[in-house]
Amino acid sequence: MSFTLANLPYGIFRHENDHPRAGVALHDRVVDLTSLELPGDFAHPTLNPFMAQGPQIWKATRARLKELLANGPAGTHYALGEVEMLLPFQVGDYVDFYSSREHATNVGTMFRGADNALNPNWLHIPIGYHGRASSIVVSGHPVKRPSGQLKPGEEPPTFGACKNLDFELEMAFVVGQATAVGEVVPIEKAEEHIFGVVILNDWSARDIQKWEYVPLGPFLGKSFATSISPWVVPLEALEPFRVAGPGQDPRPLPYLQQTRPGNFDVQLEVMLNETVICRSNMRYLYWSMAQQLAHLSSNGSALRVGDLCASGTISGPSKEERGSLLELSWGGKEPLRLNDGSERKFLLDGDTLTMRAWAGEGEARVDFGQVTGTISAA
Repeated sequence: MSFTLANLPYGIFRHENDHPRAGVALHDRVVDLTSLELPGDFAHPTLNPFMAQGPQIWKATRARLKELLANGPAGTHYALGEVEMLLPFQVGDYVDFYSSREHATNVGTMFRGADNALNPNWLHIPIGYHGRASSIVVSGHPVKRPSGQLKPGEEPPTFGACKNLDFELEMAFVVGQATAVGEVVPIEKAEEHIFGVVILNDWSARDIQKWEYVPLGPFLGKSFATSISPWVVPLEALEPFRVAGPGQDPRPLPYLQQTRPGNFDVQLEVMLNETVICRSNMRYLYWSMAQQLAHLSSNGSALRVGDLCASGTISGPSKEERGSLLELSWGGKEPLRLNDGSERKFLLDGDTLTMRAWAGEGEARVDFGQVTGTISAA
């Protein structure tokens, strides 16, 4: 990890037995934001009050931090290894989208065949579902293998431990500006409501999911744990890496049409134990964050500060860019061989899964840190 002055991600930390408070990462240090004179409100154990102050305060605070920290960490600061990182914000509602065409095509091909890989609505609408905010955990939190109803064949269903435990490589944005019920956010204003971005691992119990998802979609196969990175990268820090997303054909309806590029060139990497098994990029998303938020609010659904919106699995066109074991092992038919000689179709107890994300290099690098989790037995 390399936290540069171009980055300055926000998080909540605790030093020894002290109270939780807000910090910003610079180099190998975490700077206590309550020890600096800043426009933003950091006298709380979550980032929510600061986020609620709005884009002008976000921008003014970031500008002031760049001045104060231009020559290195200032105020009270600690080594990153000396602090405990906590969940950075209180999660309001949680929505998981399905915005990678490559991922949707791969999964659809496995389940319905290549001719019917994408459902008819997929190219017209950012598909998503509402998950459980109560199961969002910070990086490092152990992930217990879930149990649920399983039905592998023609026999009646049974209840037991998940056998096909998977990860999903995702990014997610956190909402920093609330709206009232009935208020619609136009797409040209959508990014004003986005405070920042984190890495997200949507842990998935594929065998539980397979039996339960018809007709209403994901439920217990997704809600047992969702891990996020502890550092929230401000959307402003990603501006130098803005790029156009994939071409959209058919053209989206007017409320989803963007007037400027809405994707970001963020490199992604997944490591299973000591083996890198996936390298992808956030630029592959077919539906951008702005389109996701505009669609989410298009029916008047209210936004709350702390709402978390995940991208869905981010897969690329090559096999090495597939963002889940379901795709990498093609449903278990093509097991992965790890550096230690072992094979994986899905995750085993004791496995550690780590995701990393970054944009740029050198002093311009913007690092998201990592999100990691180790699987414990059911």
